[in-house]
Amino acid sequence: MSNRELAKQLIDQISDAKLLYVISYLQGAALADETPNAETLEAMAEVQTMIENGTGEHFNGSTADFFAMLTEE
Repeated sequence: MSNRELAKQLIDQISDAKLLYVISYLQGAALADETPNAETLEAMAEVQTMIENGTGEHFNGSTADFFAMLTEE
């Protein structure tokens, strides 16, 4: 049995009340995969290099503190 066939069998066993959650999940899964553009790939490579070299600015604190720091700059 394929994964698709198994999924269809399981869907038939789900109550209508719970099916709403499954539909939302399936809609998200059905979207085409997004491929990062060149700028995003460059930024990801930069971060990877920073991780490997232990360089860059590191922040320890809460998200609220981080955003406060960003708005100060």
